[in-house]
Amino acid sequence: MEDDRRLAGSVRRGLEDAGLATDVVWDGEEALEAALSTVYDVILLDVMLPRMDGIEVSRRLRGRRVRAPILMLTARDAIDDRVAGLEAGADFGVATGA
Repeated sequence: MEDDRRLAGSVRRGLEDAGLATDVVWDGEEALEAALSTVYDVILLDVMLPRMDGIEVSRRLRGRRVRAPILMLTARDAIDDRVAGLEAGADFGVATGA
């Protein structure tokens, strides 16, 4: 779930080239709805999604007992930002360097 359409397209192509099915949504509310209505093997979340950030999406998913691993992507590189994602239930955080 990524709001940068070019980056989302690149990630999608890479995953599909590896034989994986993907869904892409453009904001946090769509991300939450998709993850609550579909069983995913893994969820990739951008921290800075519009309408609801990825940290809040992760927090709400974990509150609803969604147990798919969550990989949090962020252009932010501060340790505090990564810790916030992990505390919200993400399993791993990656700085994209954007």
